[in-house]
Amino acid sequence: MVQTAWDFVENTGHSIFLTGKAGTGKTTFLKAVVEQSRKRPIVVAPTGVAAINAGGVTIHSFFQLPFSPYVPGAKVESKFDFSKEKRKIIASSDLLIIDEISMVRADLLDAIDAVLRRFREHGEPFGGMQLLMIGDLAQLTPVVTPEDERMLKPYYDTPYFFGSKALQQIDYVTIQLNHVYRQQDESFITLLNEIREGRPSAETIKRLNSRCQPTFVPRPEEPYIRLTTHNNLANFYNESELQKLPSRAYEYHAEVKGTFPEYSYPTAETLVLKEGAQVMFVKNDPSGEHKYYNGRIGRVTEASEKRLTVYCEGDSEAIEVEPQVWENTRYTLNEKTREIESEVQGTFKQLPLRLAWAITIHKSQGLTFERAIIDANQSFAPGQVYVALSRCRTLEGLVLASRLEARAIINDERVDSYITQQESEAERSIEQLPMLKREYDRNLLVQLFDFRDIMEQEESMVRIFAEFFYHSHASLKQLHDQTLIDLRQRVIEVAAKWRQKIQAMAIDGLRDEAFLERVRHSAEYFDEQLNSILTKPIELSAKIETQNKQAARRLGNTLPDLRQAWLAHRYLLQKMAEEGFTVDGYLHEKQMSKLEALSIDDMKPKRKRKAKPKAKA
Repeated sequence: MVQTAWDFVENTGHSIFLTGKAGTGKTTFLKAVVEQSRKRPIVVAPTGVAAINAGGVTIHSFFQLPFSPYVPGAKVESKFDFSKEKRKIIASSDLLIIDEISMVRADLLDAIDAVLRRFREHGEPFGGMQLLMIGDLAQLTPVVTPEDERMLKPYYDTPYFFGSKALQQIDYVTIQLNHVYRQQDESFITLLNEIREGRPSAETIKRLNSRCQPTFVPRPEEPYIRLTTHNNLANFYNESELQKLPSRAYEYHAEVKGTFPEYSYPTAETLVLKEGAQVMFVKNDPSGEHKYYNGRIGRVTEASEKRLTVYCEGDSEAIEVEPQVWENTRYTLNEKTREIESEVQGTFKQLPLRLAWAITIHKSQGLTFERAIIDANQSFAPGQVYVALSRCRTLEGLVLASRLEARAIINDERVDSYITQQESEAERSIEQLPMLKREYDRNLLVQLFDFRDIMEQEESMVRIFAEFFYHSHASLKQLHDQTLIDLRQRVIEVAAKWRQKIQAMAIDGLRDEAFLERVRHSAEYFDEQLNSILTKPIELSAKIETQNKQAARRLGNTLPDLRQAWLAHRYLLQKMAEEGFTVDGYLHEKQMSKLEALSIDDMKPKRKRKAKPKAKA
């Protein structure tokens, strides 16, 4: 299934929902795509910690969205004041990766759609961008307050991401990773599956409750971590256990530089630790020696102002822990290489530890423990019990703090229905893969010769001149009228016939040398036509000065969009004419062409200033 997922990402333009039980390698796949794909990805996640862990940024920060609910069709233009650099990044990216998609609300996905449509293809869901959505709906769910629910209920049947209006407009595939790496015991995996599906048998509940030991006190040499439903419970356990230790407390203060939001802190800004304290590492060992990893439990063996060591079960010696650095990044564009890079906005330097007698189930997502005490009978959200139980490698390493009642295993019927539907469609999706891979070449060729975005912008220009400049710029109005006719006859209609021929051809014929030579000549033809038809009207329109605010605003919005679309198409056509069409070449040059077009200074018309009245004598 991993290879199938890779083929969908790399060799088709289809969007993907990659799901799977806990411990099936979803995060590993994300990192492989970022490091190895020929496509240009943007990685976002719903929370600060998830974004830091995924090597990306938060959804709200990247797309500059408010935290309030998004109502479909609502005007949120003021929130979309994007820098030119960010517009370039959005326009030139191929793939949007959304991690922890189970926590993303439907309205948030539609807000993303609104941004992408604005800066990419206006008429396409998500601006025509390929999505890779990663997550497990059986785990943590989106946060919906009663006020949010009141506002969103008239528009959405469900708050989950699959309720998104934009998502329902695209034909995405669902791929489920099935091999569980975290657990090896088949009977325990079966037990977890029943909990995940919300239908535990009486035997499963009985088997789980056989692990119930309310008075259990772990031995110091066997570190257990308690997983709780609420943050205040975890804090209470940690503070009370720390107070019991007779050793001296030391404070370790984080060093925060630049911009690093507090909600993204990976651990406490001030860590209070003592010898004997149970701690958890919150970062992988960067030295390459693999002494520790995110989620490893240990005990502080030495604490002082200058030195701190932690012993982990099974090691021959304690680990001397040094402060580590986390980076808060934003995407930037390297103007020299034209590559999307991560720019560090701020850093957080602290010991990679947190107190770990207890941790919330929410914070445990993605982690693996050898031993855990589960305190989940107060679960309040769907998926909490499953997340807690699935953190453990074995049933024997699990202790229940209280008996688990079937009512505590909360599942959402809307999610169950969606999962059932997606499981039945998954096989059909995978059967389509060979055909979709073959059709990928055809789809890219059709894109190459699709100029309808230029036509739409020129139609807008004609309307603007008819409304505002029919008298003051009559000759230029006539030129735009003729431009629209020429564009339709010499470009749009010819391109439509050429696309029909491409659609009708056999797959093998698309790679024939004679056909590829026709593609080169076609690219030359359309570049010449776009040049001769649009150069003059675009240049003359940029010289217009007007006192009419509405005219200046509408022309100032439409003309740059027309010019950028025109230039991007021309640059791409020129490259295809020079170098010939290949999938890799097309993807690369399409990105570069958009960047080149956006790099040219905007040709916005100027507002004419009213002459100041002369002073009276």
